[in-house]
Amino acid sequence: MALFSSSNSYLGIDIGTSSIKMVELENYKGQAKLKTYGYADIATNILKGNVEKNNELVADYINQIFRKSHSQTRQVVAALPTFSVFNFIINLPQMPKKDLSSAIKWEAKKFIPVPIEEMILDWKILNKKKTKGFKKDKKEEEQINFDEETNPEKITEPKKDEEPKKEKPLQSKGVDKNYRILLTAAPKNLVARYIDIFKRAKFNLLSLETEAFALSRSLIGNDRSTVMIVDIGATTADICVIEGGVPILNRGIDTGGEFITKNIMNSLNVNQERAEQFKRDFGLSASGNKNIPSVIQKSLNSIINEIKYVFELYQRQGNTKIEKIVLTGGSAFLPSLPQYLSELLDLTVLIGDPWDRIIYPMDLKPVLQEIGPRMAASVGLAMRDI
Repeated sequence: MALFSSSNSYLGIDIGTSSIKMVELENYKGQAKLKTYGYADIATNILKGNVEKNNELVADYINQIFRKSHSQTRQVVAALPTFSVFNFIINLPQMPKKDLSSAIKWEAKKFIPVPIEEMILDWKILNKKKTKGFKKDKKEEEQINFDEETNPEKITEPKKDEEPKKEKPLQSKGVDKNYRILLTAAPKNLVARYIDIFKRAKFNLLSLETEAFALSRSLIGNDRSTVMIVDIGATTADICVIEGGVPILNRGIDTGGEFITKNIMNSLNVNQERAEQFKRDFGLSASGNKNIPSVIQKSLNSIINEIKYVFELYQRQGNTKIEKIVLTGGSAFLPSLPQYLSELLDLTVLIGDPWDRIIYPMDLKPVLQEIGPRMAASVGLAMRDI
């Protein structure tokens, strides 16, 4: 049953490759308060197979979780998977708003390896406070947002009636001359699929954003330092760098917890259930079966190499130093993983707690702490409008 009762609440729904997670939060005096949650371990294959059949199946799963968790709102914020979204920084000189949108579109063509006509673009000026520039809608300033009102047939541009009259570039001593812009691009067909899924499930899709923003919101909050989030799921690992609360660099690879389990199965000649148990019990700990840490270390090499590459890529751009790594995802609780990465990378590594900024009954703490890493994105999504 639901923990609390209120109409002023939001559902964060995270559709992963191997599970669907749902969290309902309410706005309690300006703070997020837990109402209920639910999840199901199911392969969604949202990007594969028959679109209509898959969309209907995912919609049914969402409604099943909704009923079993006794959720009380159909106001939803959902996320596009990190691996499906292009995310990069561009620099442009200050210019009128009506020209900026066109300039961004042409600049995007240099970075996106698919026809720009197949993508939806959205953008945010990162150094707005450090430039003398042009006024922008407050909601658009807060974050990148692919919502249900986005027209999949047209790249996002300012409306004509929003264009200021007689705009001229503004210059001032002591401020940046260029805009530093975070540009995000998502495939139109993927956005359309998500919209269709929630229409079939009869939910009101308030916003469709990127997972990186949701993770930043739930795991980092108001921390303005530069942090790397490493999200190790069942089949993928996503790495994003958060600078000043904004995700500016994303990378994803097809390696996750299932890959580690398969390597243990093959190395020790055990079944999947036994391999999962070994992974959860021993992990990278020196105690127990000595072969298991060695197998897991080799399995983690691709993730570690990707982390090192992102470090190098970020530093090569002359950016600030990454101060710590926050682990999340279903494999974050691999025993001794934070210690192992910390020693290897010479950096503070910790497991993120998405419930840290949420009000909830203390008797639920053991359960919430156990499932926390896998629920981080859905918690951050539900927090968006609170």
